[in-house]
Amino acid sequence: MKISTVPIAGVDQYIEEFPAATQKMLQQLRALILKAAPKAEEVISYQMPAYKYNGMLVYFAGYQKHIGFYPMPDTIIAFKNDLSIYKTAKGSVQFPLDKPLPVRLITQMIKFRVRINEEKVAIKRKK
Repeated sequence: MKISTVPIAGVDQYIEEFPAATQKMLQQLRALILKAAPKAEEVISYQMPAYKYNGMLVYFAGYQKHIGFYPMPDTIIAFKNDLSIYKTAKGSVQFPLDKPLPVRLITQMIKFRVRINEEKVAIKRKK
């Protein structure tokens, strides 16, 4: 990944910084997010693509050998078994560039995040 000293203006600019094969996977991930969370707002946060819907949903970033997907710690815990074949951390998972993205799993994680954020809003409204 090229580290830009100029702030990233948008997701298109972010993705254009990568080799063609990585761009293709980043675009695929972007499309999955927008399909699973059609009301989400696309932003740049922490110099990477991020999606907001009733709060932050997910982030992603490109790296030399993987795509980092950041669906928050609650999602990593909820999908721990499904993610066992990937390298994970508290709030992130690494999808290797030499393997196809797990479309179904990513879609489920995004929908999980949408549901969590909607539940948080509903709880706040009841107070």
